[in-house]
Amino acid sequence: MKKKLLYLLIFITNINLAQYTYVPDDNFEQALLNMGYDFVLDDYVETSIIDTVSYLYIVNQGITDLTGIEDFTQLSELFCNDNNLVSLNLASNEFLFEVICSNNNLTSLNLRNGNNSNLWYFMSFNNPSLICIDVDDIAWCEYNFAVDTWTTFNNNCSVSNLNSINKLEKKLTKIIGIDGKITLAKPNIPLLYIYNDGSTERKIFIE
Repeated sequence: MKKKLLYLLIFITNINLAQYTYVPDDNFEQALLNMGYDFVLDDYVETSIIDTVSYLYIVNQGITDLTGIEDFTQLSELFCNDNNLVSLNLASNEFLFEVICSNNNLTSLNLRNGNNSNLWYFMSFNNPSLICIDVDDIAWCEYNFAVDTWTTFNNNCSVSNLNSINKLEKKLTKIIGIDGKITLAKPNIPLLYIYNDGSTERKIFIE
């Protein structure tokens, strides 16, 4: 009987010592459940399970909030495009190598992870309200990242910085595919970008 009580005490102690990550978005947690990184839909995930994950593919899952992504400390590849994300904070994910967050509703995006030059491929097309992205290395990001024409990079995308952005800057109105039809931005395909000032640009982004 004493042995059973001792084992039970050890078991309870281990449970209490386990650390958990808060994941408030049910769709995000359900995606983690489906991948075997969680066991119960209760807004929490065991941190020791996710802090070694390097690849996360959560495309078109209806996710609005990626709170909890900060504890994916070994994450190198993140595909979270085609969701309903409004904000995304990747400042704690210093090993990022590839990120695609296109086709969301982002208004804020923090990439100040101290290692922008390691982020080899980044795409955030079709985020109409994403005016500014927080980064460490502006020059690197301007040269290497694929973003909407209205999106800029800054070390501090505060309200004052956003207000200083030229509101008369030309805006993208539509993208035309090779078949002449309106389309979304896509990699590896030549597309025609039409702007509100009447100008056009032919672009192709290689993935």
